[in-house]
Amino acid sequence: MEKQHLEQNEQEMQMSFPAKVALIGIFGGIIWSLLGYFAFFFNFIRVGPALALMPFALGDWKDTYIGQFVGVAVIAVLSIGVAFVYKLLLQKQQKMWVGAVFGLVLWGLVFYVLNPIFPGLKPVGQLDANTLITSLCLYVLYGVFIGYSISYEYEQQRRN
Repeated sequence: MEKQHLEQNEQEMQMSFPAKVALIGIFGGIIWSLLGYFAFFFNFIRVGPALALMPFALGDWKDTYIGQFVGVAVIAVLSIGVAFVYKLLLQKQQKMWVGAVFGLVLWGLVFYVLNPIFPGLKPVGQLDANTLITSLCLYVLYGVFIGYSISYEYEQQRRN
């Protein structure tokens, strides 16, 4: 008797945990930097995703919408590294607050520590309230997205 080929009998190919972490990083970078561009476009924030290009002398095009979308792509790539940092340090944490604090730390890193390398970014004391609040919220939500997604995938890997 021939074996029937049933779709339900096929096993799904599982993606490795590092590959899932990289995808979480890419999509986190794309989603939250596009929301950052949306906030920049509607003047909720003074700096858009093209901030990632500011340390490099690339010409005036980086101040246009093309520069903003290239900034989204750069942030998506950098976000892979951020996701792996979260994986190495905090993957076992199952609390939403851990991701929120991670986002706050990233915000502090960008707006305080790395501020001198971004010529288009004023010091924190000179930023308006809209920029501060909106950027803080975006970074916190980004941290929660990365953190919760990686912790969830870690638990799924551990159970299988």
